Amino acid sequence: MRVPCVYLLASQAYGTLYCGVTADLVRRVWEHRNDFAPGFTSSYEVHRLVWFELHGTMIDAIEREKRIKKWRRAWKINLIEASNPHWTDLYPRLSVLD
Repeated sequence: MRVPCVYLLASQAYGTLYCGVTADLVRRVWEHRNDFAPGFTSSYEVHRLVWFELHGTMIDAIEREKRIKKWRRAWKINLIEASNPHWTDLYPRLSVLD
């Protein structure tokens, strides 16, 4: 199922954060978790899906991602903790989107 979304990955609770956008969250997070491509997430072992937000269009998702990337770190942490206070890895729950 292809649904535009913005997501945040973390290396651990309060660890390194990564913000991304995709139309296929299950596939994209799998790629991050398996170091499919060299880059930031593989170098810093940023594999834990801690937050995501679905959007109606890819344009909306890209605009939201750009805004979040400009945020202060504390704001991103507050965003995560509002819905995931224990920084639980949400990837195992994504099968409902597949």
